[in-house]
Amino acid sequence: HYDYGMRAVMAVLRAAGNLKRRYPEDDEYELMLRSIIDVNLCKFLSHDVPLFKGIISDLFPGVVLPKADYALMETAMHEACTEMNLQPDPYFFLKTIQLYEMIVVRHGLMIVGQPFSGKTMSYRVLARALSLMAERGEEGQVKCEYHVVNPKAITMGQLYGQNDPQTHEWQDGVLAVVYRGCAQDQSPNRKWVVLDGPVDAIWIENMNTVLDDNKKLCLNSGEIIAMSSVMNMIFEVADLAVASPATVSRCGMVYLEPHQLGWRPLCVSWLAEFPEHFDKKFKERVLGLFDWLLPVSIRFLRREMKEVAATTEEGTNVAVTLMRTFRALLVAPLSDPKAITKELKKEMETHIDATFVFALTWSVGGSAGSNEHRALFDTFLRAAYECRLADGFAGPSGEKYDLPEDIPEGHITASTPLPPAERPVRARARVPPHGTEGVEGEEGDASPPPPPEPA
Repeated sequence: HYDYGMRAVMAVLRAAGNLKRRYPEDDEYELMLRSIIDVNLCKFLSHDVPLFKGIISDLFPGVVLPKADYALMETAMHEACTEMNLQPDPYFFLKTIQLYEMIVVRHGLMIVGQPFSGKTMSYRVLARALSLMAERGEEGQVKCEYHVVNPKAITMGQLYGQNDPQTHEWQDGVLAVVYRGCAQDQSPNRKWVVLDGPVDAIWIENMNTVLDDNKKLCLNSGEIIAMSSVMNMIFEVADLAVASPATVSRCGMVYLEPHQLGWRPLCVSWLAEFPEHFDKKFKERVLGLFDWLLPVSIRFLRREMKEVAATTEEGTNVAVTLMRTFRALLVAPLSDPKAITKELKKEMETHIDATFVFALTWSVGGSAGSNEHRALFDTFLRAAYECRLADGFAGPSGEKYDLPEDIPEGHITASTPLPPAERPVRARARVPPHGTEGVEGEEGDASPPPPPEPA
């Protein structure tokens, strides 16, 4: 998705002009350097960023770039994150600010990144932050609204419009209706048309007249709809493998990488959604188990096991599966405060640990593609849970799992032992109704337990 044609040069010039009008007294070397960084840095992969910084340090020797002042916007973004139960991660804020800078200089742009990289929440948080700033009258911002369309969920005719096969009358498509509504709206609010779906040469080529300097959508009916000055076309895509160079050169790029965020912000937001009667100690225990066992389990999965279906490299989707399984087995049955009795409170740590190990087995371990790899994960998880990884444990590849990132310093310890490997147990109920009896089981049956009955 890298492009260095004349359109990219024009974007740099527009950014430099905007900065010059905003800071007329500043050094032009600094303004030009900032414009180059603002337009280009956001599209680079993480391993290309040091190379880019080395190039600009050679081109602008001795030029020290002052930090951009986005204090008011960052304050509004913090408020937006709080409203949406999101975590104010520094990388997420950086990419959201880069998205804003790209929206200012390009009317068409693409947010590129694999699942769980934060693409959707990035523009939603930015839209809410700009609206909050507009309500307070900060920096001359205006409210922002966005309209989301999935271009691959419907046919080309339903997207742009087509002649009815029976009556031969023209019928507008979904995108044509949304685009016309935004173009004809006279309000000063920012309007974003978000196309959330894969980009391919079939439907995206019709957008070329919108994305270049014409800024016009040309329909087969002969109607031409001009884009207003407050509109932006935003494409949310996973990759640009089949996009043509003509399309790529017309769009600004903001690239997000899922490994920069990881699974932990999702976990913290997930814990915040627990019912209020789950106390802080309960949530800290759950988060401690995640921090202790999940990173090393994902590393073992990547290094030693063959998966039946590919998962994300940083393991965020298996982490989400772990969260959903844990919630269904323990949190949902205890959603009523009356279900947590005094007897159950005494054994709560045991229930938390047992449920977590089961959920971890069927999320990370459940990705294994064969019984042989399931047995490998069983051996590994027992070693990790019993704190034997530092005693020379090694996987089939010879890899050891005794690094500081594998065994976090000061991690919590297990509150209950695992059942012996030669005596598989099927749990009939994770949390007994009203806490009247312990966890039941049958020896010799290793099938997964049924979900617990609600208390």
